[in-house]
Amino acid sequence: MGNLVGQLPALLGVLVGAVGTILATSLTDRSRWRRSQTVRWDERRLDAYAEFARALKEVQTIASRLIGGHLDRDEELTALAEADFRHTLAWESVLLLGDGPTVTAARAWRDAVWEIERLARAGSTGDGLPGLLHRANEARDAFYGAARGGLGVGGGSVAQAALLVSRLNAGRGSHGKRGA
Repeated sequence: MGNLVGQLPALLGVLVGAVGTILATSLTDRSRWRRSQTVRWDERRLDAYAEFARALKEVQTIASRLIGGHLDRDEELTALAEADFRHTLAWESVLLLGDGPTVTAARAWRDAVWEIERLARAGSTGDGLPGLLHRANEARDAFYGAARGGLGVGGGSVAQAALLVSRLNAGRGSHGKRGA
């Protein structure tokens, strides 16, 4: 019995060491699993956001071309319907995977593009289009800002709306000078 009591501290040390190793390994594995899940969902979220942006931009581009009236209207309406279908599918992925601020920003961009699409389907001549395009571009900037923030993408702003307006205004100014 005395021999067992003498070895008790060593046995307790081995037991505590084994339990400590099991706990440390378990915590490390759990942390590694959480990180891999975060990366996995971030990749899927990124794919969903990129597909949504591509599809919605396609709808906006086709609708803008329709308003310009330079192309075959029936072909463009068919292309618009197809693009709208792709946008609807991409929207579902954003709803499923997106965080709150990004979904809200995506909805605002989608609503702005719907106004452009509505004008295009109605056969509008383009009155009010510049303002709607600017609204859509600002909403797109907000979407990209929210998506980048939610994904932890750094690097500052990638906003384009103000740049597009300044280029448009610069182009108008240079055309006016040529004609003078």
